[in-house]
Amino acid sequence: MPSAGWQTVDQRIAALVPSFEIVKPDGEGPFPVVIQMHGCGGVKPPQARWAEIARKAGWAAVIVDSYAHRQINQLEAYATVCTGLRLWGRERAGDLFATMAWLRTQPWADAKHIVAAGWSHGGWTALDAMALTPGDDAAGSTKLDGLADEPLAGLVGAFVVYPFVGPGSLARTRGLRVDVQTKALVGTHDVIVGGRIVGRTLEKMKTPGAKVDVTVLENATHAFDELEAKDIRVRYDPEITARAQALYSDYLKAAAKRASPL
Repeated sequence: MPSAGWQTVDQRIAALVPSFEIVKPDGEGPFPVVIQMHGCGGVKPPQARWAEIARKAGWAAVIVDSYAHRQINQLEAYATVCTGLRLWGRERAGDLFATMAWLRTQPWADAKHIVAAGWSHGGWTALDAMALTPGDDAAGSTKLDGLADEPLAGLVGAFVVYPFVGPGSLARTRGLRVDVQTKALVGTHDVIVGGRIVGRTLEKMKTPGAKVDVTVLENATHAFDELEAKDIRVRYDPEITARAQALYSDYLKAAAKRASPL
């Protein structure tokens, strides 16, 4: 029997699905799918705007709410998740694994073309998911029983925006296990996760193949895409946002033509 705090993959799927926000192109599919993992503040309006960029590029987008099933409200999230007291990236990776398992059962989803996308804490999550090894390592860190032999089967890439790669990041210390094209956007004026140092960390990250492709966005703060932001450390920039979203669109269009190595 699972120990306290553990779930089966099916239980995690059942917990996550009610709060999924799914955006799909017209038609029946199957569509390539990008899984969008929100930042530590929870699902916010920018996620829907990024999902619309994906839809126009021919991709379905699944916005995963990692807080609803854990009953974490926004105030608690800022106080505990954003400060690193709970729900590190390696643990939240279970939500990504479970979502991928669910997509393999959906007739509208092309489960051989999945991209993991993450913003801030979501970027930490996506990168750590790619650092975990199948078996006891992945299950132990994510508290999931019944993972597939390769929980990332079908992954063709990762797209991370102002990701956290500081202390506690498994990807930072281990490097990435899977050889998929990983794209990162880093702001020079990001005082929340760090500026150029984040880019240097990502460029030096161990990978089994191509290095992380880093685009440095000059003058961009953390959450530069959040029009509704109230944090004084954050400055919305429409021009930088438009450039970043164009990079997202281009990345997804290219990813649709790649075969998954997993």
